Amino acid sequence: MADKQRDWRRDENEEDDEGEQELDETSFKAQKDAVLLAIEVSPSMLEPPPASSSRKADRDSPVQAALKCAHHLMEQRIISNPKDMMGILLFGTEKTRFRDDKDGRGGLGYPNCYLFTDLDVPAADDVKALKALVEEEEDEDEVLKPATEVISMSNVLFCANQIFTTKAANFGSRRLFIVTDNDDPHASDKAARSAAAVRAKDLYDLGITIDLFPIARGDSKFDLSKFYDDIVYRDPNAEANGTEVRTSKSGDGLSLLNSLISNINSKQTPKRALFHLPFEIAPGLRITVKGYNIVQRQAPARTCYIWLDGEKAQIATGETTRVAEDSARTVEKQEIKKAYKFGGEYVYFTPEEQKSLRDFGSPVIRIIGFKPRSMIPVWASVKKSTFIFPSEEDYIGSSRVFSALWQKLLNDDKIGIAWCVLRSNAQPILSALVPSREQSDEASGTPYLPAGLWIYPLPAADDLRDISIDRRIDCSEDLKTKMRVIVQQLNLPKGIYNPLKYPNPALQWHYKILQTLALDEEVPDKGEDVTEPKNKAINKRAGGYLEDWAETLKDETDRAARSRSLKRELDDGLRAPCKAEEGSCRTT
Repeated sequence: MADKQRDWRRDENEEDDEGEQELDETSFKAQKDAVLLAIEVSPSMLEPPPASSSRKADRDSPVQAALKCAHHLMEQRIISNPKDMMGILLFGTEKTRFRDDKDGRGGLGYPNCYLFTDLDVPAADDVKALKALVEEEEDEDEVLKPATEVISMSNVLFCANQIFTTKAANFGSRRLFIVTDNDDPHASDKAARSAAAVRAKDLYDLGITIDLFPIARGDSKFDLSKFYDDIVYRDPNAEANGTEVRTSKSGDGLSLLNSLISNINSKQTPKRALFHLPFEIAPGLRITVKGYNIVQRQAPARTCYIWLDGEKAQIATGETTRVAEDSARTVEKQEIKKAYKFGGEYVYFTPEEQKSLRDFGSPVIRIIGFKPRSMIPVWASVKKSTFIFPSEEDYIGSSRVFSALWQKLLNDDKIGIAWCVLRSNAQPILSALVPSREQSDEASGTPYLPAGLWIYPLPAADDLRDISIDRRIDCSEDLKTKMRVIVQQLNLPKGIYNPLKYPNPALQWHYKILQTLALDEEVPDKGEDVTEPKNKAINKRAGGYLEDWAETLKDETDRAARSRSLKRELDDGLRAPCKAEEGSCRTT
């Protein structure tokens, strides 16, 4: 921890010395998260779906789908969030197991609760054990055998309480995911319902969030009012948009497994704010907003350097030392001065003078006017946008004012023009404030883009380049019309690009190699790449149009070539008499 703090201070000092630098946004992705999946094991949860000849029909029981979802989530988080914890608690089982305590109690205090994977950073053995249970269906210990007696939900919640308290006491985000198809586990026992509500309140008092993932089949509905409205709390002041409990179910080509994965991915750990600034809408009218980095390009990253030449591999600690070029003497920081070359001379500045040159006032987002949205051309995007959302921390009523501004901009199809200084010593930028609606996946209803305002950096005069385009090649209107039909046939569904459906193939291949090495699996020959063109679908949708277009292009090309050849022959014919006349003139 001390090394991290020292590195952070060093980076901050270097930033002050080196001037304006690009902010490293990778550290603002998310806070440390601990997730415990509580999956009910009951006869209805173990019942396989009815047989179907459809390729898209469900093949897994709800328990199998939930365990496969847990396996997928564990593999995903082991790479993307290597410091996060995850555990799997099966409740409603005939067998009982908590953890191997030193006093030998085991799971006697929590009957019918089986802690399959303890809450911890997932290890290779945990992934292998879960994979054996899910894919190879190796249940030699009869873990998935349901109990005959009624399960106490208060006991399940108390067991989860103990797991979080002992394993993730200081985590910023602690969440309990409950997967069940029973909307009323204590229909005739009022005392058990009250006890469960008390245990749920204890969890929330400790800062542990309960998220419910109900499962419904066919036309049946999961009624939250029977029991879980007293268990799952919804914070009205929460900054997240989606607080609705979505039911996972099969249908419309969406399998239960995909529905569960989609719903669990929608409950991602809250992102850390990139900045927390005053938002000045008009003179004297200020609210508070937080900025979030929604889009961040991912790349394979080496988390640390390893020294392998010793008897045991050790983490190497990097140090930076400045030396004089002529004498190789170590140069202290106090001896270094900053200078700018101007007219062949060096102009020196003290640190205070250099800092004052970069001081454009305190950080703020200030609206200076409004424009029609149509005035922003597509090419005006010079940097990625930042999402902002209101915060009630400094100014009460910020959410209401922000919502009024957002609705007005949407209704009038306007954008705001803002002066933005997003952090101390940062250069000011002119940005457009663009309103957006919530974007959801129509198949599952899972939101993937929130509603709010986006800070859209605008280019300055120095950013614009004069590019002369020489249009020498043109085509006929017939070719344009036929190509327009082809493009319409190959549009994405609803004409919307959802980035969650297209993982980076190079990055996924890198992660796959790491996973196979960690789990002692065989290295696959080729990685999955969903960005590759689907040639069969393309041929089915637009094959005939493409052939027609190609024939039209060939005909026009042949005609153009023939006309060019004819023109060349005519030109050669005109030149020949001239040459003959010149020759005759010389001979005479």
